[in-house]
This record gives sequence, C-alpha cells and structure tokens, in this order.
Amino acid sequence: MARAIAAEASVKARRAEALGARLPPLMVAAERVAATVAQGVHGRRRVGQGDSFWQFRPFVTGDPTSRIDWRQSAKSERAFIRETEWEAAQTVAVWRDGSASMRWRSRGATVDKAERAGLLLLALASLLLRGGERVVLMEAGARPIAGLPGLDRLAEAIGADRSGAGEALSGLPPTIPVPRHARVVLFGDFLSPLDEVQAGVGRLAAIPVTGHLLQVLDPAEAVLPYTGRIRFRGVERETNTLIPRVETIRDEYGRRLAAHQAGLAAICSAAGFSFGVHRTDHPPETALLALYTALTAR
Repeated sequence: MARAIAAEASVKARRAEALGARLPPLMVAAERVAATVAQGVHGRRRVGQGDSFWQFRPFVTGDPTSRIDWRQSAKSERAFIRETEWEAAQTVAVWRDGSASMRWRSRGATVDKAERAGLLLLALASLLLRGGERVVLMEAGARPIAGLPGLDRLAEAIGADRSGAGEALSGLPPTIPVPRHARVVLFGDFLSPLDEVQAGVGRLAAIPVTGHLLQVLDPAEAVLPYTGRIRFRGVERETNTLIPRVETIRDEYGRRLAAHQAGLAAICSAAGFSFGVHRTDHPPETALLALYTALTAR
C-alpha cells in the first residue's frame, strides 16, 4: 500500500515538474505578445463612471447640466460634456479546446493549435487583467482572478490537460454556470458539425452572455497542401480515409471549409458573438489585437 502511494506521488511529481518546465516559456511568450498589443490599445473605451478622461462631446437635450465642462465650453459657442472611461470590472470567461485534434500539427507548422490557443488565451488574460477586468476559466470549480499575480494560476490550469487527459475532452465548451452578461471567449478549431457548435453557443447566448469565437487552424488544414496518395488518420476516433490523389479534391475541400466558416460566422452573429480565424503560421499579435479590439468595442 505504501509503495503504491509512493509510486503515485512520484508520478504526480514528475508531471508537475514537466508542467512547470513548460509554463515559464509560455508565460514569457504570452507577456511579450500582450505587451506588443498593449502599445496599440488604451483603456476600455466605453462611457461610464470613472476618473480617467476619455473625450468631450457636445451637450444634447436630456443631459444634466451638472455634467457640462464649463472650461471647455468657454472655448467655443457650444456646451460640451466631459466623458470618462468605464471603470467597472467585468468578468470575461475564457475557454480553450483541449481535445486531441488541437494537438495535431503538420510538418510545416512550428506549434500545434493547442499551444497557440493557450498562448492567445494567456496574452488576452494579461491584457484584460491589466485593464482591471476579472478573468475566469470555463471549467468546474474555477474562480475568477483579478490582477496579474493570478496569471500563473491560469497558466497552470490550461496546461493541465496537456498530460494526456485532453484526449477525452470535448471539442466544445462545457455546460457550466457562467455569470450573466459576462463576456465569453472561445478558442478552438471548431471542426465539429455545425449543429453541435450551434447548440454549444446557443446555450451560452441563452444565459445571456456575448463574446467571441476564434477558430485556430493549422496551415495544412487551411490549404490542404498535400499531393499524391495520402491516408488521413482520425485523431478523435474518426475512420481513416485514403485519398488516391489529394490534389484533385483541394478545390472542393476549400469550398467546404469556406462554407463551414461561413456557418460558424452565422451562428456567432445570431448569438451576438463575433467570429475570427487564426492560422498557427501567422503572428499571434495580429489575432490578439483583433480579438481585444472586438471585446472592447463600444
């Protein structure tokens, strides 16, 4: 009995050590990406209660006269209202697909989809936490974090499914409680049937929440660069498929992928979500800037 407990503890220690070895580079990369994007954005750019000045706008009927900035108004013949940035913290729930398909990588790619999605998730969390928002991982028992010190805990949580348990995970967000009117950000390849994706997004929209869905693809999935006789093996219990000449189906593959992405965009639009696509051979900064801009849009 004692030997079994010691063996189990040893296995857990090795896993923890391996996870710890992966986290620092991921954290460093996420902070670098976040810092790059942070140079191009500032604040939440939403009107509300706060101390940070945002802009002046003309006084309109219905505005209380107590909000008029008389010093600015004295410079012209019009009255102006002084607006501040919205400073109430908001909860943003984040989720990354941990299923087996996310760990597939073509020979020409430098990172797999799960690694890139994790990088973007942490970088986005860093930006949000710097701005005073709360971030919570969509998993059972997770608690919202506030402030950059909580980023390490988030990195450890998303790294936990890299030990092999992720093979049993679904490619769709779990059915767990999410705060009403929160923002939700979903990272995955979303290659599941559209009706399954619609059901998952629809459950979130009914809470109600809004947010963003980012499809992360390997470059080979985007363009199907193969030629000749290729056997495609399923990574999530799909049957294997042998294609005698892959180049003959490339155009049809492209049309079906485009149709699938159009379907994802339509699902997101109907649910009040925004939608984007990112390839792992493209700079993560570009995807993060677009995502952060979509979340903080007025």
